[in-house]
Amino acid sequence: MYKKFSVLDRLLIGANNALGRIDSPTITLANESPANHITDGALDADQKRHFAGLMRINHTGEICAQALYQGQALVARNASTRTLLLNSAAEEFSHLSWCAERLQQLDAKTSYLNPMFYTASLIMGATVAMLGDKVSLGFIVATEELVGEHLRSHLDQIGEQDPKSYAVLSQMITDEQVHAHKARVAGGWYFPPIIKSLMRNLSKMMLFTTYRI
Repeated sequence: MYKKFSVLDRLLIGANNALGRIDSPTITLANESPANHITDGALDADQKRHFAGLMRINHTGEICAQALYQGQALVARNASTRTLLLNSAAEEFSHLSWCAERLQQLDAKTSYLNPMFYTASLIMGATVAMLGDKVSLGFIVATEELVGEHLRSHLDQIGEQDPKSYAVLSQMITDEQVHAHKARVAGGWYFPPIIKSLMRNLSKMMLFTTYRI
């Protein structure tokens, strides 16, 4: 199926390719969406608008994830950490593709704020990585746990009404758990609750704005 990527999506494809070739020359950019073989639900106008808002949040979240991973990989001190970051970024690029595709199916656009969030996340990723690989890996664990919370909240709202979006988010949750586990096993530093709470509060701006814009 043809996917009409935004300008920022296309830039991310290029960045992902460029960074991926450092350690992972055979990376596949996007797997087939888990929603491809699922019949779409009969959504009314309000449901369609609401679910599109949720998927727009998730698309922007994946924009941020790519930027974080790329920023962290650029500053990573160990080759093994860099490889883990780049591989996770490549695997998560599928999420970006799935969310973009689902937004098209819902006749909705990606967020106009994506360039701003990408830039901020890239800087944040590089800054965190400067504190060392263990902190950088711990940041992944904490971030993936936070993303999992958001995704489960969206699943609760979508339920059986939108089986395509439900399938996409369910697979994303599974993948996020795997990435968090890999970062933890690799020696990720444990982030205390107060830092996780700060991260959760910072994410609220993205959730609020990208749902609408």
